[in-house]
Amino acid sequence: MDEFDPSVGPDPHRWLEDVTGEDVLDWVRGHNAATVARYAAGERFERIRDELREVLDADTRIPYVRRRGAHLYNFWRDARHPRGLWRRTTLDSYRTADPEWEILLDIDALAAEESENWVWQGATVLRPGFHRCLVELSRGGADATVVREFDLERRVFVDDGFTLPEAKSSVCWIDEDRIYVGTDFGEGSLTTSGYPRLVKEWRRGTPLEEATLVFEGKPDDVSVHAVHDPTEGWERDLVSRAIDFYRSEAHLRTTDGLVRIDVPDDASVSAHRQWLLIRTRSPWTVEGSHYPAGALLGIELDAFLAGDRSLTVLFEPDAHTSLDYYAWTRDHLLLGTLVDVKTRLRVLTPGPQGWHDEPLTGLADVGAVDLVATDPYDSDEFFVEATGYTDPPALLRGEVGSSVETVKRTPAFFDADSLDVTQHFATSEDGTRIPYFVVGPKDRGTVTPTLLTGYGGFEVSLTPSYSGVIGRGWLARGGTYVVANLRGGGEYGPDWHNQVVKTNRLKVYEDFAAVARDVVARGITTPELLGVQGGSNGGLLTGVMLTRYPELVGAVVSQVPLLDMRRYHQLLAGASWMAEYGDPDDPEEWAYLSRYSPYHNVHSGRTYPPTLFVTSTRDDRVHPAHARKMMARMHADDHDVAYYENLEGGHGAAADNAQLAFMWALVFEFLWQRLSDESEPTRRGGPGT
Repeated sequence: MDEFDPSVGPDPHRWLEDVTGEDVLDWVRGHNAATVARYAAGERFERIRDELREVLDADTRIPYVRRRGAHLYNFWRDARHPRGLWRRTTLDSYRTADPEWEILLDIDALAAEESENWVWQGATVLRPGFHRCLVELSRGGADATVVREFDLERRVFVDDGFTLPEAKSSVCWIDEDRIYVGTDFGEGSLTTSGYPRLVKEWRRGTPLEEATLVFEGKPDDVSVHAVHDPTEGWERDLVSRAIDFYRSEAHLRTTDGLVRIDVPDDASVSAHRQWLLIRTRSPWTVEGSHYPAGALLGIELDAFLAGDRSLTVLFEPDAHTSLDYYAWTRDHLLLGTLVDVKTRLRVLTPGPQGWHDEPLTGLADVGAVDLVATDPYDSDEFFVEATGYTDPPALLRGEVGSSVETVKRTPAFFDADSLDVTQHFATSEDGTRIPYFVVGPKDRGTVTPTLLTGYGGFEVSLTPSYSGVIGRGWLARGGTYVVANLRGGGEYGPDWHNQVVKTNRLKVYEDFAAVARDVVARGITTPELLGVQGGSNGGLLTGVMLTRYPELVGAVVSQVPLLDMRRYHQLLAGASWMAEYGDPDDPEEWAYLSRYSPYHNVHSGRTYPPTLFVTSTRDDRVHPAHARKMMARMHADDHDVAYYENLEGGHGAAADNAQLAFMWALVFEFLWQRLSDESEPTRRGGPGT
């Protein structure tokens, strides 16, 4: 089958877009069975699966927490509770080796009681008081959720409380008797991306149909939502309209109506107490002052609304340093910056003489750090995680200006004594230096099977972090792991991303190919021993690697991927990503999309590396038809291709740890079979516990 042009002929596999059609699911089950028989039936697969399940269910994992008033809240899954427990404890108890947890909601028991396949999606707790919350549950792990009000004191759902049927809803407390709600209100209430176009104020005890309209977006917006800031003395309401993935409008809701916060529509804003923060995505000149893309600016909100534009530069990027994120405590602003993809934390403190900027103390020798949680309301508490590719995570707690304590630590899940982590730079076709990390043997006597991963989109940065799954399934079995920091991510700020949107998208794939060539040139591996893996936008990345650079790799794994770039904008949430990829209905934009769309670049006469596609029936973000149709197209041409679709699991392709362990074991077994002739690769010692 040669490349087909949808403007000339019909798509022969479009029938696979019927998500739950019985004939489609029969097709899915047939390919699943073939893949399981080939890759999930041996002793090595079973060992890998069981070892990964031990990691995912280990009681020694850190129970990460978020503060809500006097309690620290945690959601926890293990072997006895595969769907999970929502629970809470106090700080004093959390500091102990065996905290006393108060169980708020047992999702396994709830699912059994209600005969529903519930998957936890989070909860919004009412402030002040902390006695009510809005719980979100999805069926099978989808993005769409059911919302139900829950009483935290009695630990029961509220019979006459706020309740929403399944939809991609957004909710936020205003006070005990009112919430902001965006949901499927009926015909015309959703955007073309499938998210709420209307946001309303809903009062307790009244029908949803009588909720008061607060804001109405346009049909081709991505979404709209409203939030209430409950900070005592600084209560305010903000309404946001997402025009596309990178452009938005923010409005302050007042008694006189909505007041637009007048910043460029590609800048993002946030408010904390008296302060307004503005993060630029492109250069901005205002009243004679020039601010670069990637800057963080501060000013008092009231002054800005009154017309003052005397902005303070809180962060300015350079060639090596970008702003990854920021978060407030009560009185301080914490900045997470990346210096050549290595995290540094700083603390900024506003005062009468301006803003004071210094490193966050107490973290000098803890390796890579990442901010986990802060308390922006009542204290200057923060939690940070210290980790790295071979360093098991440690959770540290502190208060700005005070000492930092280690409160939890995860033991090693694999032996890393013989491993080394190095950073290198490959040169892409246009001369840009692309950083990447290599995790592998300190003493390289020969080439090794190597797993290369990347993302390259939506300003997502891939920073060093510990993975017991990668460690046990790949590194401990003799493999080398490579993480590429491609353009399209946020590793070097907005410009790193903006260089490759739409018409310049091919540069992302040139970057990935450059890294693949570089690891071979360094003697780390060979094309025959190099596998690539990615999910979502990373699944598109590996799909392009498959069709555009098949000679560079020995195996390809594409998980929950985008692959049909002609119809992606008409499938589920795809329309929300047109600011990243372009509009396929525009002939000029389809001209460049068609150059790399994997589904449209499969040829019957070309040899491709062995490929595994993994997706989920319940993924309501990236349509499973992308993987289905690509599988059907390649299978029809007798290419070496395998397929597995989990019937639940959402965009993560797994609804619980058992499914997650199975999925990753399937990926690793596929890679070991296709990248090595050995029945069991040499191990470096048993995994630690």
